[in-house]
Amino acid sequence: MQMPTNRLGLAIASLFIASTLSAQQQRLPAAPAPGQAPIPATFAAQRYVGSARCQSCHADVYQRWQRTPMANVVRDPRQRPDAIIPDLTKSDPLLTFSRDQIELVYGSLWKQRYFTRIGNDYYPQPAQWDVTNKLWRPYFVANGTDWWSTLYPPSNFQRPTSALCDGCHSVNFDITTNTVAEWNVGCESCHGPGGAHVAAPSRANIVNPARIGNVRANDTCISCHSQGQPLSNPIAGKYYDWPVGYHVGLELQNYWKLEEHKLGETSFTHFPDGTGHKNRMQGNDFIQSVMYRHGVTCFSCHDVHGTDNPAQLRAPVGAICQTCHQPGGPNGPRAATLEAHTHHAANSPGSQCVSCHMPKIEVTIADVNVASHTFAFIYPAMTDQYKIPNPCTSCHTDKTTTWATETIRQWPERSPWRAQ
Repeated sequence: MQMPTNRLGLAIASLFIASTLSAQQQRLPAAPAPGQAPIPATFAAQRYVGSARCQSCHADVYQRWQRTPMANVVRDPRQRPDAIIPDLTKSDPLLTFSRDQIELVYGSLWKQRYFTRIGNDYYPQPAQWDVTNKLWRPYFVANGTDWWSTLYPPSNFQRPTSALCDGCHSVNFDITTNTVAEWNVGCESCHGPGGAHVAAPSRANIVNPARIGNVRANDTCISCHSQGQPLSNPIAGKYYDWPVGYHVGLELQNYWKLEEHKLGETSFTHFPDGTGHKNRMQGNDFIQSVMYRHGVTCFSCHDVHGTDNPAQLRAPVGAICQTCHQPGGPNGPRAATLEAHTHHAANSPGSQCVSCHMPKIEVTIADVNVASHTFAFIYPAMTDQYKIPNPCTSCHTDKTTTWATETIRQWPERSPWRAQ
């Protein structure tokens, strides 16, 4: 669908967007539960000031955050020439654009995409860089690979990032003007507008996700780390792939619905058991988990302000789970030692919790996968039944699912019924 081009059409579109945003801004959360901090009354009347304004009081946190992927999702190569990873002078059939055409660079961990500005919007170039394999790959969202693919013309240059990307890669993206308070996931993405707080620092005039209850705290992360759709779509002729109107502290369910899934079916987002099979499914996975039901939050494990551990974990991969899970402890594992639980040698890859409970089975680009977040162990028999990869034969590639199932059935502390 296209935006109206005459003045009357533009006026109607502007009024529609304004009324939509106004209605969304009025959907404020209910009074906080006992023990939860109140949320500032409205975001519309508050001023965004940018992450740099936080540095004077929070210098250590700011310096750590600056080095994180969150702070470097989107970069302007004219200001940061080092942002472009591949050598653009090397010829490649997929490389059909030049450095001069790149106005924003997206990503640096697994893939890197390149945006060109047309009018007041950005559009992705048709090639992306596979960071892991160090090669160019095509970039085009084909029909059947995302819910919105048939709703936009089959051309990257008619699929604007304002509708499909920018709300999660910036602070306070304004859909009426396509402007941002700040590119990247800044301090105010997770703490709300900081104008009042900068003027008179107080806990009462800034949001701390750690003090708003586990559901709304997790919503802060799930709003962008999930596949779903806005409740109201399209908005003024555009189909948005991010929760327009949502800000930290509000109830995400008023703005966003997670991608639906029918058990037993494979979709572009889910394996038949409900586990995600593509990236940006962390939230869809996590809400199914025992962890989520018991009040664990994303930042129980991750510190987005920055750490020296992979994925900004609060502790090394081999230790993070054991901050809550100790052998023989109330949270399990119910075995005398970790080795007795994993049946793998100490300090081996197979004895790391994440190897079995967070297998890398969710595709981010080509053969590069990221970890699932249901924390459920996928038994080998599920591979036979539902074609979902299991951690046993994903690691022991020379073995069969029958071998893996029979091996698990011999472990005395495991129920044989669960292995079937």
